[in-house]
Amino acid sequence: MKMYILVRESVPLGFAVLASAHASLAAYLKFRDAPEVAEWLSGPFSKVVCRVSDEEFERARAVEDHVVLTESALGGQEVAMAFRPREEWPKSFKFLKLYR
Repeated sequence: MKMYILVRESVPLGFAVLASAHASLAAYLKFRDAPEVAEWLSGPFSKVVCRVSDEEFERARAVEDHVVLTESALGGQEVAMAFRPREEWPKSFKFLKLYR
């Protein structure tokens, strides 16, 4: 059981760190009543943070149960997307670059 957080590769590092933290919290708040979230919180509550291109970000919108984060300091740009924790993920997620 894990939560994926996708951060656009164009986002500067400082904003990317903030976006990741905010995305985790935003996804928890949006999906906290989902049974998967309770299971995820029972541990370990893994998160996978990936650095994605604009094209990968747009394709990920098709995956259900996500929240998109914007950054006012970057003109309201969409900077990150977080998904409800789950066991099964689309195959394409396995090929996303981990944020390192």
